[in-house]
Amino acid sequence: MAAVQWRSRGRNYEAELQKFRPEPFLVEFGEYHPLKPIMVTDTKTRRGARKGSTSSSSSSSSVPTDPLSSMLDGTDPLSMFAAASASEAPRMQHSTSAGDLGRRKRDKEEDPLGPDFEPWSSKRGEILARFTTTEKLSILTEAPVVTKGKAPSPGSAVSEKVRTRLEELDDLEEGSQRELLNLSQQDYANRIEELNQSLKEAWAADQKVKALKIVIQCAKLLSDTSVIQFYPSKFVLITDILDTFGRLVYERIWTMCSDPRPLPDGFTVDDVNDTAKETCLNWFFKIASIRELLPRLYVEAAILKCNRFLSKTGIQEILPRLTAMIRGIGDPLVAAYARAYLCRVGMEVAPQLKDNLNRNFFDLLGTFRQISGENVQNQLVLQRVEVPEYLTLYSPAINWILQCIAYRAPESLLTEMMERCKTLGNNALLLNSVMRAFRPEFVAARATDFIAMIKDCDEAGFPKHLLFGSLGRSLACADPPESERLTILNEAWKVVTKVRSPQDYINCAEIWVEFTCRHFTKREVNTILADIIKHMTPDRAFEDAYPQLQSAIRKILLYFHNFSVLFSIERFLPFLDMFQKDSVRVEVCRSITDVFLKNQVEPTRDPVILNAMLHICKTMHDSVNALTLEDEKRSLALLIIGFIRMVSFGRDFEQQLSFCVEARATFCNLEPVLVQLIHTVNQLAMETRKVMKGNHSRKTAAFVRACAAYSFITIPSLSNIFSRLNLYLLSGQVALANQCLSQADAFLKAAVSILPEVPRSISVEGKFRSSENFLLDFINNFLATLLVVPDHPEHGVLYLVRGLLNMVQDYTWEDNSDAKVRVYTSALPLLAAMSQETYLYSIPKMDSNETLYGGDPKFLSEINKLCETLIGQILDHLKALSKDEQSIRRQGALAFSLFGVVLAHGDLRNNKLSQLSVNLWNLSHKHGYCETRMSVRTLECIKHQAQQHDMTHLTDVVQRLALQSRT
Repeated sequence: MAAVQWRSRGRNYEAELQKFRPEPFLVEFGEYHPLKPIMVTDTKTRRGARKGSTSSSSSSSSVPTDPLSSMLDGTDPLSMFAAASASEAPRMQHSTSAGDLGRRKRDKEEDPLGPDFEPWSSKRGEILARFTTTEKLSILTEAPVVTKGKAPSPGSAVSEKVRTRLEELDDLEEGSQRELLNLSQQDYANRIEELNQSLKEAWAADQKVKALKIVIQCAKLLSDTSVIQFYPSKFVLITDILDTFGRLVYERIWTMCSDPRPLPDGFTVDDVNDTAKETCLNWFFKIASIRELLPRLYVEAAILKCNRFLSKTGIQEILPRLTAMIRGIGDPLVAAYARAYLCRVGMEVAPQLKDNLNRNFFDLLGTFRQISGENVQNQLVLQRVEVPEYLTLYSPAINWILQCIAYRAPESLLTEMMERCKTLGNNALLLNSVMRAFRPEFVAARATDFIAMIKDCDEAGFPKHLLFGSLGRSLACADPPESERLTILNEAWKVVTKVRSPQDYINCAEIWVEFTCRHFTKREVNTILADIIKHMTPDRAFEDAYPQLQSAIRKILLYFHNFSVLFSIERFLPFLDMFQKDSVRVEVCRSITDVFLKNQVEPTRDPVILNAMLHICKTMHDSVNALTLEDEKRSLALLIIGFIRMVSFGRDFEQQLSFCVEARATFCNLEPVLVQLIHTVNQLAMETRKVMKGNHSRKTAAFVRACAAYSFITIPSLSNIFSRLNLYLLSGQVALANQCLSQADAFLKAAVSILPEVPRSISVEGKFRSSENFLLDFINNFLATLLVVPDHPEHGVLYLVRGLLNMVQDYTWEDNSDAKVRVYTSALPLLAAMSQETYLYSIPKMDSNETLYGGDPKFLSEINKLCETLIGQILDHLKALSKDEQSIRRQGALAFSLFGVVLAHGDLRNNKLSQLSVNLWNLSHKHGYCETRMSVRTLECIKHQAQQHDMTHLTDVVQRLALQSRT
């Protein structure tokens, strides 16, 4: 290729801008306007008109069709589907039978359970976690005991098959017994799960007798109270197996009724076939033959829902019978849970039958006198269980029964229950369950009455702090009368503060924290917090109460969104000091900061908030160590950054800078926070410039230099090389905008000096990627900044540009990389822009090279020589790219890129430069790898430029390029 003589073409940027602006034109009123709404009119067939004749109130035909409105004629898929559904509706209604309508009506009348009813499944986890034991447990595995002989049968209802199955059950009585001893609680639970799995496997293998044997065996375990503290959890585990059995039996009979058509949800006895009825009856006969009361009762209750297949009123008749059977159970605890299970099953299958629930509850009240009897007392002495602990074992059963009774019950029922409690001498266990079962609104309205009843309860039987805890839960959900609130709090706290056990105390106190925050001011909250600190600090009792203390913090944050008020609570920060376990302390600080960021809308300078939040954020920061995960660091950094962004001292910029200095020392281990602080200080400098309108005084000039010094000192502490590069460049741009030339020069020189430190690969989202593209983006941004940077008087012409290009030259690029040549190509437009008399952009009140040199020939000569050197380097690289197909493809792309630069910025009146452009075009098209569409558009652009009066010299270039294209 010919030797290069670079000359930049002269540019008049303002004239070019005006030339390419679109010409405005006035739209007359009434003509079509692109923003004018489109009027779409419907066309309907006239009544009585002949087919094909239409009447239309038409709009102008010149209005273009609206693609959204054009489908309003019903041809879109959704309209067609709706029309089809509408046409089928009459047929569906016509085909609906009277029986279906009757079933729908009955289903509507049954009033099923709604989403406001808390299901049993939500209570399982709490019961299993609460009622635990360290005692050794045992499981007695034996064959179920059944009566010999024929099963009871009304007439001929029992087939031969039924008798055969009953004989199989009868034979199981002769099986061996095996007792598993010394089981831990976990081993016991695992054994119960194994039995549950064995039940499913036996059922799947069509071994129905074996499945029934497993269920009977499990139900008999509920009569064992040898480890009484574990009984509620045992009840939960075993009733899971009973539920599984009941579901399997029901699904089997349902399947038998679904052949050939599925059985509807609201089916009646008339829809059930004889085979299904016989099978269902067979199951009830099998269960009726179980000799022992407790397994017979539980197993029949488990399949209670199957009565729907036999009788319309079967469930209504069986529930009272099963309720009466429970009266034969001697142990009051076992009887209470049997009633709870019957009520649970009853609510699932017939929630409208309230009478049975009441009967079970009244029977339960009648068994309370057994608790003080000799049998129960001897059992408690034998197992070393205190009466208050024993009474708490009844809570899940009583709570469930009362929940079923209180579901959608009128307020008058609560009054009746309170009277019954008084009749029983204010039984604390019952009173506690009543407060937890009924709607909080009802309880809150009678809070004073409940407090009076709690006072009359016997402290020995059921601790009063538990009663106040239940009352507090209701008052946290509903508001008592305003005039009674202070009295309620005082009465409750008199009892709570006297609780000696720290664990019992904090369990109750954290409940009443919400009531206090909900209705009172910071003075009362401060009193509560001081009392909690007083009780929980001795012997470091707070270490065992972190969940309750965290709950108290969450409740405070729920109601105190004004952090100026929150942090002015004297005992709040000492309360936080009780969280001395690192993970818990950090979690609490995170929750406080998160709530602060959500609710603090306006920036703040309140010293109370700043000091407290700095303390909280410092706690999060100091938790970071070498073992902290990156995600955890990132999460903590985002919270601290959010706090920093909310700090504003208004026009007091010096105070803002002082805060950033303090924050830098406080959060030095979190790099994203330091990056944010640098951005904050740079923004501070630009706000100063905005206030002064670019005319700095002596004081503000010193201040912006101090901001630059802050950034210059902080940036080297960052480990991420690209963070340092970008911040050096950004800070340099801010310094230039504020006429701090020496500081800007230092920033840009520092950026150039660390370019060799850029690694060839960096980690991005856990994966290593080449850093080449990131580095090229930075260099292009850097080059754009250098246009407005004046040369230093002591370092010669274009010293920063030369320094950058030298670094690029010496940098170790990847093998077979074109990055260096791409940088050289990007530098040519910068040098061409520097040679113009007026630059494309400049910084107000700061002289660039256009003013310093004023188009001096020596300056232009230096620019041209540098351009020729760069082009020579690029051409040498292009010559080397001719080894293989991939290299040739890269050669064509680079040649086309350089052609575009020469065309846009070179003076093609120079013959050698013109020839260079043609040669580059030929090289880019030589092997056919250049994109045809791009080539055509480029050629059209050159033809358009050649028509301008000052660009006629491009005509010759166009002809030569077109000739080459045809060739």
